[in-house]
Order: sequence, then structure tokens, then C-alpha cells
Amino acid sequence: MLYAAAGVVALGFFIALEIAARRYGLPGPVTNQVQEVILPPKSGFLLYSGMGLMMLVLTWRERLIAAGAAIGIDVVFLLVRWAVGAKLTDGHPFGNGALWVMLGCVVIAVTRRTGRERALLLKGVGLGLLLVAGRKTGDTWLLITAKTRPAVLDPYLATADHALGNPSWLAGRIVAAMGPIGAHVLDFVYAQLPVAAVIVSVYQLRNVAVERRFPGHHLVRTFLAIGLLGPAIYMIFPVVGPIFAYGTGAFGTGGELWATANLWPHTLPPISAPHSIPFDEITPRNCMPSLHTAWATAIFIHSRQGPRILRFAGTFWLIATLGATLGFGYHYGVDLIAGVVFSLTIETVLRALARGWDRSAIQLVAHGTTVFAALLVSYRYLPMEMARHPWLFGPLLLLAMASVIHGYVRTTRLWDPKAAPALQPEPQPELV
Repeated sequence: MLYAAAGVVALGFFIALEIAARRYGLPGPVTNQVQEVILPPKSGFLLYSGMGLMMLVLTWRERLIAAGAAIGIDVVFLLVRWAVGAKLTDGHPFGNGALWVMLGCVVIAVTRRTGRERALLLKGVGLGLLLVAGRKTGDTWLLITAKTRPAVLDPYLATADHALGNPSWLAGRIVAAMGPIGAHVLDFVYAQLPVAAVIVSVYQLRNVAVERRFPGHHLVRTFLAIGLLGPAIYMIFPVVGPIFAYGTGAFGTGGELWATANLWPHTLPPISAPHSIPFDEITPRNCMPSLHTAWATAIFIHSRQGPRILRFAGTFWLIATLGATLGFGYHYGVDLIAGVVFSLTIETVLRALARGWDRSAIQLVAHGTTVFAALLVSYRYLPMEMARHPWLFGPLLLLAMASVIHGYVRTTRLWDPKAAPALQPEPQPELV
């Protein structure tokens, strides 16, 4: 019943977002997903990643059949498009097969499975489809932010960022000095964040097929929650990022037409009274908070449960993501602080839902929510004071983030089960 209620709420949310997108002449997440049943997919890799998560509930024989069926369907679709002269690809030539297999598993679950096995298969399919739907929903959110928020608040964040020493400007110069190899590595890490999420999720869910149940909490839940809730903050605090507001736009896209000045990354923005500035209706207002930072933080947290190589990968992905978000001019330093607090607060809520609420969970969620709200308020109403007194406000920002990190680590350590000491045999009395 709980999963059914969650499904109804999610469906209502997708429909509402579809209606909102239609008002601005844009296809919504439902339309984009339905089109990929027949038309060339835009998210082929993501569809196969979703199918991969679904296959965690299948046996090895069923996994081989599902993978073979998906590849075979994709080959048939490609041949038919080639034969009729239709468009072969729209980003990815493959992906329809994975979606057809997931939809086919829904039919199998309803018609051929019963009881616990039916519920497990439907949960697996739902997990895979939600991963794809979350991406579609995020894309629609970003388009809506560009259409509904004509003015952006970048000058406020650029001014507040003086308290941290304008790290985006520094990181931008470092990335430029690294040359094309370093930039390509950071770009791969930034763009392929879902790859790391799928790897960690597969490790966490590796025993689902054997135990016939999902763990109470895993990375996919946090990943989806961040992606669904984060864009709502974009509507409250629309920001495009330093490379757009103070540079030439990402990859030379012509952002200088709307930029206040061509300053990033070699010239620091002046300290002056900030005000909102108009911007185009194309660039997403997706900076506050930094969701890439929030996702990378979640990956780092969940990778701590794995072997050493997984922990190393989680650490590398977090550091590289932070470097990319700043070095490519996509975010200000204050965005990253908000992203960490946002991620830890959502992670706490989901863990509390899985294990049960107690006083420590309520306190930590309240603390994280308060700190996040205080960050947004200070960025909006105290940027001049933050820029004029960096030695005061810089440490305060870092301490606010550190307090949430410390609270999360301390609380979750109390939640984690501890290994009980082995019972020692009682000494036997000697026989005389």
C-alpha cells in the first residue's frame, strides 16, 4: 500500500509537470518518455542503466534473456528505421529495447507472478523507470526555470562569494592551466555522474535477487529525491552560473550577449550593491544549490559501505565533481556549500524513514533545514556584508556546513548496528 500510494503521488506530480510544460509549449516528462517507446531515444545509456537496476531482482538466466531481448529489439528498430529512411538516432541509436523489456516485465509481473514475487518484480521495474523519469523530470524542470524566471540573482552570489575568495575564478584558472587532458577528465566525471551512482547502487543491491527483498535504504532513493526536490529551489533562487553571467557561456555558446561583463575567470567581479539581471529564456537557472555537489556527496556517503576500491572511487568522484563545477564556471563556491547541506538533510530524512524517526533524526533534519534556509537568506540579503568582511563570514559559512556534517556523522554512527562481542565460554570447574 505504501508503494502504491507513492506511485500515485509520483504519477500526479509527473502529470502536473506535464501540464505546466505544455503551457510553455514544451513537451513534458511523460511525453518524452512515451516517445522513446517508438522514436529514437535521447537517453539510451540511461535506459539501459534503468534496466540494469531492474535486473538486480532477476536470476542470472532471466538477466541473460532480458539483455538479449533488449539488444535484439534495438537491432530490429535500427534496421526498420534504416529501411524506411527514418531518423536513425536522436542522441543514442539504442535504448528502445531496454524500455520495452522493462514494460514487458510489468506485464509479466501482473499476469505471471503472484504475491511477494510480483511485488519484488514491480519494485525492480519501478526503480528502473524512476531513474529514467527522474532525469526527464529534471530536464523539464530546467526548461521551466528558464521560461518562468526572466531575471537571475547571480550578482548576489558573486558578491557573497567574496567571503570564500571567489573559488570559481581560481578553479577556472587552474583548469585552464591544466590543459585539454585535465579538462577532458573533469568533463567526463561531471557528465557521467550517473555512472558512479549506478556502480554504487549495483553494489548496494547486489543481494536483492538472493534475499528477494530490497534494503531499507539505498543510493537510488537519495539520488531521485535530490533530483526531484532540488529544482524547486531553482524557482526560488534562479542563478545561471559565473560562466554565463560573467563569461562567454559554456563551450562558447554566446552567453556574452547576456553577461554583465566578460570577467570569468581572469578578473574578479567588483564589490558593489547587487541587483537582479535579465537573462535569456534558454539557459537553466540551475545553480542554487549545486545538485551535482549534492549527488556527488550522496555517492561519497554510500560508497563508504563498500570495499576499498569503491570508497576510493567515491572520494575521487566527489573531489573531481567539486573541481569541475567550479573550474568550468558552472557554480559559485556558495552553491557547493548549500549543495552539501541539502544532500545531507535529504539523506537524513530518507534514512529516518527507513529505520524510524527518533529524537536525533528530528534534531538533525531541523538543524540541516535551518542551516540551508539561513544560507539562502544570507546570500540574498547579506551579500555586501559578506564581501566586506570575508574573514568573518567565510569561516562562518564553512562552520555552518561543518556543523551539519558533524551532526550527520555523529548521528548515523549511533544508528549503525555495532558488532556484538563474541561470547566467551564460561570456565568449567576442574574435577578432582
